[in-house]
Amino acid sequence: MEVSADRNGIDSWKEVTLIYNSALKQISTKLEILNDEFQHVHRYNPIEHIKSRIKTPESIVKKLKKHGYESTIENMVKYVNDIAGIRVICSFTSDIYQIAEMISNQSDIKVISVKDYIVNPKASGYKSYHMLVSVPVYLSDRIEETKVEIQIRTVAMDFWASLEHKIHYKFEGNAPEHIKEQLVECSRIVSNLDERMLDLNKEIQQLEDGKE
Repeated sequence: MEVSADRNGIDSWKEVTLIYNSALKQISTKLEILNDEFQHVHRYNPIEHIKSRIKTPESIVKKLKKHGYESTIENMVKYVNDIAGIRVICSFTSDIYQIAEMISNQSDIKVISVKDYIVNPKASGYKSYHMLVSVPVYLSDRIEETKVEIQIRTVAMDFWASLEHKIHYKFEGNAPEHIKEQLVECSRIVSNLDERMLDLNKEIQQLEDGKE
């Protein structure tokens, strides 16, 4: 795996890792604070857990080659939007949009784009809410606006996506048709489960509110 260095801004893989890890730490901390505040105000935590990762150099180079770009640090930063990724797992679909709104309201986070695969699922049945944001990373000599992809989904959606990911790599993107069909059907079951759990949670909250 070869990556050429550029002398414009970020110029080494170690520096890429430092900057993107710093961006992940910032957003993770913001989410944890928002979750704590939500617990304080509403006595409820919308976030079950948070996962974060930095894309491997091999994976980044593969993505650049796929789109016809030379493997340079400059091209990595410019054209690969998911070098830093953070996944937010919550209990209910309503939590997804609340979390997305809370992120958008942060003054130092810029929302670049949004893809709502819950309203518009992929053909495979994949559902999740994707946000591409940038956050300033303050270094000793400069500020680096750094892109982070945020995926927000329910526990059930994440379970489905994990299985779909394993199948995709096992069959190198060419799974048998009957397996694809079963995945789509499982996605429908997951959606139905999420809806029923949300309705049940609303009913429980109404009963609790009635006791107060």
